[in-house]
Amino acid sequence: MFSPQFAAGPARAQTFAAAYRQVGVHTAVSTADPHRLVALLFDGCLEAIAQARGAIRAGQIEAKGRAIGRAARIVDEGLRAALDLRGGGSLAADLDALYGYLTLRLTHANLHHDEAALAECERLIEPLREAWQAIAPQAETC
Repeated sequence: MFSPQFAAGPARAQTFAAAYRQVGVHTAVSTADPHRLVALLFDGCLEAIAQARGAIRAGQIEAKGRAIGRAARIVDEGLRAALDLRGGGSLAADLDALYGYLTLRLTHANLHHDEAALAECERLIEPLREAWQAIAPQAETC
């Protein structure tokens, strides 16, 4: 017999999809090695930026703020926090400066509804993500 509590209208379908994604994220994180975790941070940041851009276009200010906040937390509490500033040399210092700049641009984008600033952040993160993916085979052998 069909139960109306499982009827999937548009709002209900979104709720189910969000729950499914959340389970997928938790599963991916719980089984990932350190290299994969950083890759997930890059992916999550780019996804949040894309969501923020879409929210700006749709005039969804609250959704834009949530997405940019998520991207900024990933940069500060994930990518930046993972840096070894003592032993990482100039590369770690350069990444730290870049992540600081990204945080400033994300904040600017949030305050000024600036999609161009979000596009700039994507352009800065994408090469890092690609480089990180390129060293995955080497990371697996370590």
